[in-house]
Amino acid sequence: MTILVTGSTGTIGTQVLHFLQSHPQGAGTTVRALTRSPDTARLPAGITVIKGDLSDVDSVRAALKGVSTLFLLAPNAADELTQAMLALNAARDAGVKGIVYLSVFQGEAYADVPHFASKVTVERMTQALGLPATILRPAYFMQNDLRQNDALLGGGVYGMPVGAKGISMVDIRDIGEAAANALLRREHTESPLPGETYELVGPEALTGNDLAALWSKVLARPIKYGGDDLEALEQRLKGFGPAWLAYDMVLMMRRYQGDGAVASASDIARLTGLLGHPPRTYQAFATDTAASWAQA
Repeated sequence: MTILVTGSTGTIGTQVLHFLQSHPQGAGTTVRALTRSPDTARLPAGITVIKGDLSDVDSVRAALKGVSTLFLLAPNAADELTQAMLALNAARDAGVKGIVYLSVFQGEAYADVPHFASKVTVERMTQALGLPATILRPAYFMQNDLRQNDALLGGGVYGMPVGAKGISMVDIRDIGEAAANALLRREHTESPLPGETYELVGPEALTGNDLAALWSKVLARPIKYGGDDLEALEQRLKGFGPAWLAYDMVLMMRRYQGDGAVASASDIARLTGLLGHPPRTYQAFATDTAASWAQA
């Protein structure tokens, strides 16, 4: 009984490992964490560290030996699609009985956003080949707004140009918990389970003005929405990563502004069933975040 977690040291992978370890059914399950830098990886005690990279298919094959269930998170890389498809083929060849793949909310609708389109293609691969996969489709992460601390605290501005249509943002803790639940359910069955899909979303759809008002309440100071300037966003993002990725993120935000990303009541109810509790609210995230900022 062995689970392999890819992307193990990143934002989502660390949450998946945490919830696997704290889950009542996690006892007796070996968890391997794939990382390019095992010597410097800070992982929970009891996790088996495996050196590897999704861009190195031989290392993926080696990591999959003896693995029964795979959590697949492909990085935001120019060859994300290739990495994910090769990993799935290697998992099939290795006889893995269960897969949990991290896709994206409303990927089918956003055909012009590269990292959305690649994830939809991977979903189609699992369906076409009948792979025993749980597809998790997270919306925009609430924790992305941790980068807003300077703008909120220093400038009194909520600066992410999310627009006025609304986004059902998801807490990364719900992503990690949902993934752990799905992984362990597949791990503890003798025969592969059929394919299934969950939208990982928050319980409310929030606009830029909604978020500014919410932060005003939580921080007890006036906060305004910074507007929908995508050119300024692209320039900021270029300071943190490659130009192609900055443009990819701008294309995503353009679609958020034009169409929104709003979950249905049935999406929320289905996720509640997987989690065993309602998804976390943005206000709860913001309240926790404001308290940690105050302590710092």
